[in-house]
Amino acid sequence: MRRRNFFLTTVLSFLLASVAWADREVEDYSETVGNFKQIEAVAPFFGDAYGYALFPTIGKGGLGIGGAHGKGQVYRGGKVTGFTSMTDVSIGFQAGGQAYSQIVFFENEKAYNDFTSGDFEFGASAGAVAVTASAQAQTSTGGGSSAGASASSESGGSQVKAAYSGGLLVFVLGKGGLMYEATISGQKYNFEALK
Repeated sequence: MRRRNFFLTTVLSFLLASVAWADREVEDYSETVGNFKQIEAVAPFFGDAYGYALFPTIGKGGLGIGGAHGKGQVYRGGKVTGFTSMTDVSIGFQAGGQAYSQIVFFENEKAYNDFTSGDFEFGASAGAVAVTASAQAQTSTGGGSSAGASASSESGGSQVKAAYSGGLLVFVLGKGGLMYEATISGQKYNFEALK
């Protein structure tokens, strides 16, 4: 069963990646950047991070077997350095669909190089900080170590503590939909440098 899942994930990743690179041009993601910069917990990382990968929309759906896909761009020094795509195939308890924006901050050059090496995958313990534009922060979407969030009752639930793990920090901003399962573990990323 594990080999079958690995094979299915690999085949889907290659198929989706080949479609994703066809005729790619740098796109204007300023609206998505603006949405993340409005969130108090996220804004400082734009100035402090070595770079980031930005996905304006990732679509996710499933009923037992699920999948997710999104295209994005990788930035360093405020400039686009290449294109990235994310795919995820999962089996387990899940039902529904959702759309969200995602940003992956790179703490340093090593983290940037790891992500842009061609094929990158988050491990089983990876998590993300789920944020909303109004509430500022919610909770960690995974039991993992990529990021953690904590809400304080005295601050109305808007206090967030987010930290890099392994040089990466992920924030997810919901756009709509309802889905029980929401993690970044197992997400696979491809990268193509800007020509």
